[in-house]
Amino acid sequence: MSDQQAFKPSLGLLDATMIVAGSMIGSGIFIVSADIVRHVGSPGWLIAVWAITGFMTLSAALSYGELSGMFPKAGGQYVYLKEAYNPLIGFLYGWSFFSVIQTGTIAAVGVAFAKFAGYFIPSLNMVDENALLNLGFVKIYPAQLLAIFLVILLTYINTKGIREGKLIQTTFTVSKLLALFGLIVCGFLFVDLNHWSDNWSKGFISQSAIIDANGNITWNAIGGITLLGAIAASMTGSIFSSDAWNNVTFIAGEIKNPKRNIGLSLFLGTLLVTLIYVATNLMYLYVIPFDKIAQPEEDRLAVAAASIIFGAAGRSIIAILIMVSTFGCLNGLVLAGARVYYTMAQDGLFFKKAGVLNQNAVPQWALWSQAVVGSILCLSGKYGQLLDMVSFVVVIFYVLTIIGIFILRRKRPDVERPYKAFGYPLLPLVYIAMGLTFCGLLIVFKPEYTWPGLIITLLGIPLYFFALKTNRS
Repeated sequence: MSDQQAFKPSLGLLDATMIVAGSMIGSGIFIVSADIVRHVGSPGWLIAVWAITGFMTLSAALSYGELSGMFPKAGGQYVYLKEAYNPLIGFLYGWSFFSVIQTGTIAAVGVAFAKFAGYFIPSLNMVDENALLNLGFVKIYPAQLLAIFLVILLTYINTKGIREGKLIQTTFTVSKLLALFGLIVCGFLFVDLNHWSDNWSKGFISQSAIIDANGNITWNAIGGITLLGAIAASMTGSIFSSDAWNNVTFIAGEIKNPKRNIGLSLFLGTLLVTLIYVATNLMYLYVIPFDKIAQPEEDRLAVAAASIIFGAAGRSIIAILIMVSTFGCLNGLVLAGARVYYTMAQDGLFFKKAGVLNQNAVPQWALWSQAVVGSILCLSGKYGQLLDMVSFVVVIFYVLTIIGIFILRRKRPDVERPYKAFGYPLLPLVYIAMGLTFCGLLIVFKPEYTWPGLIITLLGIPLYFFALKTNRS
């Protein structure tokens, strides 16, 4: 490995936009709406949850444009937090990112690919008879091994240079965007019997679902603070499905004209995905009866919709679409995440080898260290719980980053700002208020989603001081 002085800027606006959109769209949009409906109980609130999430994502993306223009280099959000606050806050984000946020998402997306491959290879279904090893506290399935193989494969490809990763990302993202658009159009055009009027007769009635042992649903009316808690709980799924939009900021050093293209790609990518997500949920409401939206088989809502639209072939069609979607998403996560560890290593806050670029001008050691942690989480089977636990922390870091815009305008007024946060100060303030409200409601109604993530993050404090001491010695 040889130490390169800089990354190679080789990604244009289209490539950057595809990284934003491709990293956002994994398996969530095909699944989580069922859980949202069980929490809020009406089509109006289902669409509202996705619209609120989309508004928050767009608001954050528009605000991040200013920060990306000020600091157009590898590391993204880690750099913004370090510059606005101090190295400790930046490190706590980077530690959380490495230990759970990025690596846990990589594991979840990899296993999602393998699970849907189970439609074609039954041995990949995660049922007891397919278990390869049962240690009591953990079971190992072929699907987990396939997920690890994918992580290793994409890591290897991305060690060969940014151009290889770019080709996979653009190809798979364009494919899944076209396929999702086709699914939406077919849903509205080719269904003989639609449920639009019946479903929308429920309007914004707020209720939560109780499902008994026989699978029967009863609805209980909710309102006031309980409804707000239900919205916050349901948004853990929509926020997870819309997360990773900021991955493009991590690879700023490899984007052409980053001061312009990062902010623009953030806006275009998040807007495109938000529109597709809302349209997909409108299609679900058109195609599927409401109680079936709340209780599809194994929560695979898109499979239920595709089976109605395409008949017996629907399950295979949607399985292929999700495999394409998750493969492209996984590549974006692998490609972008390692640049954070590279920048941390350059600051003396991560393993030194992670701060070295190979002959292809990519952080090879950082890529492989990420692959190791992601693979361990694949085997643990705990990535889903971990991601629920850190949803709170993820939003807290987003809020801190956007507050950083206000801090940096006072602290660093002379730094060039080729792009300024759209709607400043109102839009950033709205995001901050919404983000803090979401986190506050989770503390009250879903504390199990808050304190574990905080513990994981705070474990970074002694690690930070250990890294400082090691660096000095």
